[in-house]
Amino acid sequence: MSLLLAGLSKRYGYGASAVEAVRALDLAVAEGEIVALLGSSGCGKTSCLRMIAGFETVTDGSITLAGRRIERLPPAARGVAMAFEGYALYPPLSVAENIGFGLARRRSRAEAARMVRDIAALLEIEDILDRRPGGLSGGQQQRASLARALARDADLHLLDEPMGQLEPQLRAVLRGRVKALIKQRGYTALLVTHDQTEANAMADRIAVMESGELQQFGTPEALRERPANLFVATFLGEPPMNVLAAEPAGDGVRLGGAAGITIVTPGITLPAGDIALGVRPHRLRLGEGPLRGTVASNQWLGDQAHVVIDFAGHLLVAVADRRVPARMGEAIAFGFAPRDVHLFDRASGAALVQGLAAP
Repeated sequence: MSLLLAGLSKRYGYGASAVEAVRALDLAVAEGEIVALLGSSGCGKTSCLRMIAGFETVTDGSITLAGRRIERLPPAARGVAMAFEGYALYPPLSVAENIGFGLARRRSRAEAARMVRDIAALLEIEDILDRRPGGLSGGQQQRASLARALARDADLHLLDEPMGQLEPQLRAVLRGRVKALIKQRGYTALLVTHDQTEANAMADRIAVMESGELQQFGTPEALRERPANLFVATFLGEPPMNVLAAEPAGDGVRLGGAAGITIVTPGITLPAGDIALGVRPHRLRLGEGPLRGTVASNQWLGDQAHVVIDFAGHLLVAVADRRVPARMGEAIAFGFAPRDVHLFDRASGAALVQGLAAP
């Protein structure tokens, strides 16, 4: 079912001490779509999820799910299933009873039992179905909470950091399984996470949030290659985007502190003022180009090299899919193509040039 958030806001407290956790959020989630709310702690993403679920009151705005306004309905009447970051399992019940809670009212006992076994096998917790939550690890409790949410037929599935307690290898496996299940059943899902790998792997589109505001909403590819502002550009990507000070110069930009180095941006008219020039680490070309720096570190991570370059006092990171024969302290040449440049207004952070980077 489709979800529409219009001007959704949440304030805690009153008067001068009030804190605005979510500010005028507009977001449209299509039926059958997985959308991730991505941001660091305190950005407002969990407050947003709790308002949709009905566990927080809405200060302003509306929530429309499957064509009906739900912001004033009690949680049980909203048609929402939620996997809680804090698990919220029922202590007296076994894992199987937690997962199947409520299923017996709509399914036969045999069918409900089969659904519990199937979802438990998917999340690799079939060996703990008879145990109670108090005797489980954090990761086991988290999978039980996720299983309970996914077992329900609901208009919307809300997943709050659903895999944050899992080991990296298991997390990587379950991301694919959970996404496949959601797509197979045609669920609409809203995922809250601070993990951009999880957001990229699972979501059709990602809403990047910071300080209670939506910064950009789009596909993972669009966010990475056409960031709307400097925050999104540097928040997404591992390692993050390299940023250098620059200023307009003729038909391009001149790098601050690098006399004579001008990056040509054909057909682009830039306003006067300070500019931030960004380049993704994997777009830096090592061993060629007009720029010179000193190797500050060179790490081989098993499948790629991360080379840190001291460039006029700025540390830049280059990523290569091969070993780079350069030692610390050695001089190194590097460069990048104009099509790989992102330009931002340094004062506002807004993107001045989008779409130059190759896909």
